[in-house]
Amino acid sequence: MDSRPSTILFDLDGTLCTYDRPGSAVLSAAFDRLGIDPCFSMHQFHDRYVELLPDCADGFELYERTFAALLEDHGGDPDLAADLTRAFYDERDPGDLEAIEGAESVLPSLATEYRLGLVTNGHPELQRRKLRAIGLSDAFETVVFAGYETAPKPDPEPFDRALSAIDATPDEAVYVGNRPAIDVAGARAAGVRAAWLATGDRRPEPRPDYVLESIRDLERPPW
Repeated sequence: MDSRPSTILFDLDGTLCTYDRPGSAVLSAAFDRLGIDPCFSMHQFHDRYVELLPDCADGFELYERTFAALLEDHGGDPDLAADLTRAFYDERDPGDLEAIEGAESVLPSLATEYRLGLVTNGHPELQRRKLRAIGLSDAFETVVFAGYETAPKPDPEPFDRALSAIDATPDEAVYVGNRPAIDVAGARAAGVRAAWLATGDRRPEPRPDYVLESIRDLERPPW
């Protein structure tokens, strides 16, 4: 695991793209639209939706079922989940989506030295739209939509599929992601080194192999 990698796999949401208006603000506005007190956070949403991802046909169903489960867990009315989902979608402006600073220049540069792949939890068409919106549709040799084509991260299956598609072994790869419990844990489960794109939590668990303060750190990779 000390050799220089030949393959870099990336997460998408929060790693290569983000919304100008954070999900927490959108969720708060959605609660306000319905006139109900917020009873869970976007962090709790992200922790819970992974459980439901494999059984949902699209993003709307995923949000509705996750909202229903969280409302029930936190003393709310699960029958409001559909209304909350519509309010969230109404508040979320697709034009707010933008590439993480540096991604559009760093990835083409990396492609001259590494094989690149994407492993993302999410509905295929939704994630493809995001890639088109940020100009990275053609940046990867392989893309795995975990939760639909495979089990969702942090299961090792999506990592295994991506590596198989480009004929790479786990010890030849690094995975770059922003969520320790999903991205770092999933990479570790697949035997892949993990590079964590740092957020506010300075003590991530599980611990990554590398810490990136910015995608631009990959201009001079830490391995």
